[in-house]
Amino acid sequence: MKSFLMRSYTFLIFFFLYAPILVLMLFSFNESKSRGHWGGFTLKWYVELFQDSQIVSALYYTVTIAIIASIVATIIGTLAAIGLTNMRGLPKVITLNLTYLPLLSPDIVMGISLMLLFIFVKLNLGFLTMLLAHITFSLPFVIFSVLPKLRQISEDTYNAALDLGATPFEAYKKVILPQISPGIVTGFLLAFTMSIDDFVVSFFTTGSGVSNLAISIYSMARRGINPKINALLTLMFICIMLLLVFVNYRMSKEDNKERRVDN
Repeated sequence: MKSFLMRSYTFLIFFFLYAPILVLMLFSFNESKSRGHWGGFTLKWYVELFQDSQIVSALYYTVTIAIIASIVATIIGTLAAIGLTNMRGLPKVITLNLTYLPLLSPDIVMGISLMLLFIFVKLNLGFLTMLLAHITFSLPFVIFSVLPKLRQISEDTYNAALDLGATPFEAYKKVILPQISPGIVTGFLLAFTMSIDDFVVSFFTTGSGVSNLAISIYSMARRGINPKINALLTLMFICIMLLLVFVNYRMSKEDNKERRVDN
């Protein structure tokens, strides 16, 4: 009985969370533009979606910024995680707390702060500023994905590589990096997902002529719900879900491998 109640409670939670999304996905295949009438099954909204120049342009900027920001954030975040691992005492505590701040701060605070910074340094708001903003808020996700992997590596591993004749660079490249690669990949995927999903920071740091999918959806929704929005949101939801499933699969796979090694 207790097990049944727990399963029912869990089902209700997920039902209320995902029922609106399922309705949205269902009506993306609706022949009628009406949100209260089913006019038959169709794929025309998906066809029209990719014929809309505004959406295609937003998709281009979204994917381009997400890829570049994720790569740059992964490189910088990995180096930062290695540096944090080698730090000691109060400087390490202060740096870790500063790294946590972007994760804890509301998006609107970060968005307005970055916008004011770009205006202060006289950077024109547009593609570059949005890219820099995405790199900034993606960095903590990469750092905290790589740090646990670095903490699992014994310092003797690195010192042994040096004793065997490897240079510090070779020791990190051939010994350390292969062992922390799962954390690096996870950090990259998280950064990519967060970049695609972001609206608030992008809204405050972009300029005219440059918008990602989140901003375009917001602009279209203000003029009324177009069935093309349903189709676009359905594709975004599926892509993000696949990415998250892949990330979780990698993390669980690595955890199982570590348990087998420990046993």
